[in-house]
Amino acid sequence: MNNISHRNGGPPQDGFRLDKQNGKLFGVCSGLANSTGVDATIWRIGLVVATLLGFGLTIPIYLAVALIAD
Repeated sequence: MNNISHRNGGPPQDGFRLDKQNGKLFGVCSGLANSTGVDATIWRIGLVVATLLGFGLTIPIYLAVALIAD
């Protein structure tokens, strides 16, 4: 496999890495998009919806991933 980085919504990559170049805050949603092949906008909308619906661990999990996956 080559080391070319795919843009959001492209084919999935092996493993998870933050994508700070294409990310908005820490690159978590963009990194999830790269690793799953799902567009980063979908991940961002899902995060906002989960936060607004009251899933209390959404923001701490997001921050933990941002700090640990660096």
